[in-house]
Amino acid sequence: MARLYANENFPFPVVEELRRLGHDVVTIQERGYGNQSIDDPDVLEFAVNEKRAILTVNRRDFINEHRKQPNHSGIIVCTFDRDFIGQARRIHSTIEQMASLEGQLIRVNRPAN
Repeated sequence: MARLYANENFPFPVVEELRRLGHDVVTIQERGYGNQSIDDPDVLEFAVNEKRAILTVNRRDFINEHRKQPNHSGIIVCTFDRDFIGQARRIHSTIEQMASLEGQLIRVNRPAN
């Protein structure tokens, strides 16, 4: 199972479902950095130091961070989806198929209606 770090805007119900599916997920709030507007490069640095892949719906900024610093533990960018359980399962299914998240930019989008 994956080691993941959910940034501030990532939906907590998705975090809970990913934990239920067996992933080791921590949130920026649980690390004591909630509501502090931590810069994205600093969020990524923390994740790298903890060997965790980032979970975010802040797609544009973290795609740019990936371009600037491709040596990371993975960045998973998602579209916002009110189907939190479905979103968690799509993330789970996507990362389960990968041998490693190291240096990967992974896009998980909500399904088209």
